[in-house]
Amino acid sequence: MEKDRIKQAYLDYVLRKGAPPVSVFKLTKKLGLPEQEFYRYYASFEVLDRELWADFGREAYDTASKEPVWAEYGTREKLLSFYYVLLEVLKRNRSFALQALRRSLPRMPGLTPRVLDGLRQEFEQFAAKILQEGRQSGEVASRPLLENSYPRFFWQQLLFLLNFFAHDESVNFERTDAAVEKAVTLSFDLVGRNTLDSATDLVRFLIQSRR
Repeated sequence: MEKDRIKQAYLDYVLRKGAPPVSVFKLTKKLGLPEQEFYRYYASFEVLDRELWADFGREAYDTASKEPVWAEYGTREKLLSFYYVLLEVLKRNRSFALQALRRSLPRMPGLTPRVLDGLRQEFEQFAAKILQEGRQSGEVASRPLLENSYPRFFWQQLLFLLNFFAHDESVNFERTDAAVEKAVTLSFDLVGRNTLDSATDLVRFLIQSRR
């Protein structure tokens, strides 16, 4: 399929050169295609970039969820597994990932760069699904006023980890692996049942007991 050829040729070029081709014409000429063939599928390299990031998210989920132990994992373990697999995908596509992240993330802390829009949509759907499972199992506390915002909260966590990865100079990104573990532990301390939930339950019990 020509779309797949174009996408792979573009990714290979960035991985080799560390930057996108100077023009669509140069890329399609290398493939022996007319320039208009590119525009049948993508309006620009930026649109293609967004699709590649969405592909990375889908690949990470598909790979992690096919592990034999996936069905036995709780919400925390599923999130950890997704993060670690996504990092492996990014390491395989290091030049593409780093040039995109270093160009986009430092300028907009806390906001989602357009290049990551596709990944964000994929990730928030995944997060909503496993958090729902976590509420059913009791691993995630049910907080009606807050729980709808949890997928966005975890997306902010992933943005933090991507930024950390983009600036990590440790061997094989070992510090990023450690940051993943610590970030996930903290987030589940917050979304799991904690002292605040116990205090709320006690107050509710005392109010009901006085009726």
